[in-house]
Amino acid sequence: MTVLTTIFWGIVTFSILVVLHEGGHFLAARAFKIKVHEFMIGLPGPAIRLKTKNMSWGITAIPLGGYVRIAGMEPGPEDVLLGPALKAISIAGRADAASLARMLGVERDRAAAVLATLADWGAIESATDDDVSYISLHTATIETDEQDLLGRARSITYRGAKTWKRITVLAAGVAVNMITAIMTFTIVLAIWGYYTATPVVSEVMPDTPASRIGLRAGDTLAGVDGSAVDSWQAFTEAISARKPGETARVDVVRQGETQTLEVVLAEKDGRAYLGVAPTWSHVDLSLGGALSESLSYVGLVFKAIVGFFQPATFQASVGQSAGIVGISIMAAEAATTSPLDYAFLIALLSLSLGAMNILPIPPLDGGKVVVEIVERLMGRPLSRTFSLGLSAAGALLLFSFIGYIMYADVMRLVG
Repeated sequence: MTVLTTIFWGIVTFSILVVLHEGGHFLAARAFKIKVHEFMIGLPGPAIRLKTKNMSWGITAIPLGGYVRIAGMEPGPEDVLLGPALKAISIAGRADAASLARMLGVERDRAAAVLATLADWGAIESATDDDVSYISLHTATIETDEQDLLGRARSITYRGAKTWKRITVLAAGVAVNMITAIMTFTIVLAIWGYYTATPVVSEVMPDTPASRIGLRAGDTLAGVDGSAVDSWQAFTEAISARKPGETARVDVVRQGETQTLEVVLAEKDGRAYLGVAPTWSHVDLSLGGALSESLSYVGLVFKAIVGFFQPATFQASVGQSAGIVGISIMAAEAATTSPLDYAFLIALLSLSLGAMNILPIPPLDGGKVVVEIVERLMGRPLSRTFSLGLSAAGALLLFSFIGYIMYADVMRLVG
């Protein structure tokens, strides 16, 4: 597998995830007739754009992530001059920051900020014959009520929508991720079934604790430290709960007889390690069984996310996770193996993305929903400074976490 292949499939995979997630926000916004300016794949910056009648579509120079820019999502309370400004521009026909500042009797910077907000709302647009003037898309006279005029302009924005609609727009990305994942899992499992790991040993790795205590292929792992295990997952969880270097008692069934072996666990990726591989068994599922199994994956993903917030399980959770580098490698491997493997990986990543975005941390969708609820209870928006500070703090936390995961990816590759 070449580096270019890995990069290519990494970009394709993240683009699919972005289209799914941001597509949810977009569809919900348009369903409520909220204006959308852009649907972009990639981080903000230089981009190739296709402009349609009402919005722009495109790919930026750094095609990782993406965004939908929805009108009226600026934080903080509205400037009280928005109504007077829109009325003044509508009567005059056009204005720039300097002329609007004179009409309103305010500083030019404030007039420029008001123009930017009205342009974002779609109430005014840039003039075609110069780079500084704006033309109103509304008409008004001296008798026009400025708040009524502003209300009409606000009606097609996120800010002008009712709270439940704003929350729906925010939650729609998560909903699309979850629904896509569950549908994909269900279809794949219903048609092809799945393979499950059993606690029957298929291979004993050389020079490992398992080989040193004499474990053999065909042995059934039946318990750890006196607690019975009936699945490979239960066995691995019991081993992972121990620390490297500790002694564990493993119950083994061999030719119908049970024996208990003591083993000193080794360390691998920061976790306790025994050194055995499971036997895989194929399972066929009905449609109902496939749906039930798909929903169980949702629970597993949320359980994994909770592990990041518990000091005792944080390191193990990191060891089981992948960042941009690891995901790109897995995507390239799955895509070159079979379309089925790739579809399953996309579903798993979509589920993980949706689950992460539920977290009540701005600027994630869950955090934005919490802000909407708080503002509703307060009866007013949070200050712009506080909102931006909250988002910056959340972004710093998230990027630190992502950076740590990427570091763990690289160290695993180096190792």
